[in-house]
Amino acid sequence: MTRGIYAGSFDPVTYGHLDIIKRASKIVDELVVAVLNNSAKNPLFSVDNRVSMIKEQIRDLDNVSVDTFDGLLVDYAKKIDANILVRGLRAVTDFEYELQIAQTNRVVNEKIDTIFLTTSLEYAYLSSTIVKEFASYGSDISKFVPDAVAKSIFERYNRQGD
Repeated sequence: MTRGIYAGSFDPVTYGHLDIIKRASKIVDELVVAVLNNSAKNPLFSVDNRVSMIKEQIRDLDNVSVDTFDGLLVDYAKKIDANILVRGLRAVTDFEYELQIAQTNRVVNEKIDTIFLTTSLEYAYLSSTIVKEFASYGSDISKFVPDAVAKSIFERYNRQGD
């Protein structure tokens, strides 16, 4: 069985993330969406909130689950016996960084391979940071995130979306 991991902060989960999740779920037998618990960052949503939002959006994908981790992704992969890491690429600058990480992970654990999925063109510009920036000003984010996620974001900013 091929178990893959798609890891990130998902703060918040976007249509770009969901696109990668759906596409990756067709490549591996089992996909774990791993939400990073990074205490050094100041996220908009708690880990539990992020997990709940993702679970709500992927409920129709039978071979996808959501989990949390902290520390190194390569260590988490070993812990859950995953051999594929899935990474989304939006631009060349993403590739340079991700390639370095993939090569390092492979040196640390030769059983780990990284698969890069290019983002669908309609989401190539999209990041969680952009979503939060627009939402903080009350702008329409319906093209960036599902309605339930948008509602949660606007609640956090005490705003109503346009």
